[in-house]
Amino acid sequence: MSTTTTNPFHATAAHVEQMRQVALYTNGALSARIKVLAALLWSVSVRCEPCVAHYARKAVELGASREELAEMLAIAPTMGGCVGETWALKAFAAVRGVAPSNDQLEETCCASTGGNFDPSTYK
Repeated sequence: MSTTTTNPFHATAAHVEQMRQVALYTNGALSARIKVLAALLWSVSVRCEPCVAHYARKAVELGASREELAEMLAIAPTMGGCVGETWALKAFAAVRGVAPSNDQLEETCCASTGGNFDPSTYK
């Protein structure tokens, strides 16, 4: 029996990072940029705020343009309704390094009748 113990959390986290390196950060049939944009969309879908911030910044680091972010994140309210819109706004805010303003969140389709998602305002 070994006297060395391994922290299961650290071991699991290391494996998750290894999977990211292979599945996301390596170019294949899809570029790493596109795969990270997909991971960002998935993060919005599951409402993982640290994931949203990480993948939004990583997408920009890999060369994603504002237009690519906008097009990918426009899928969120299409598939997730108002909740998707709110989390897409959080992703744009993460790219800018700020929290979304209360005014922006109050203008989402959850708070108004028509929805006002306009990615061009998130520079």
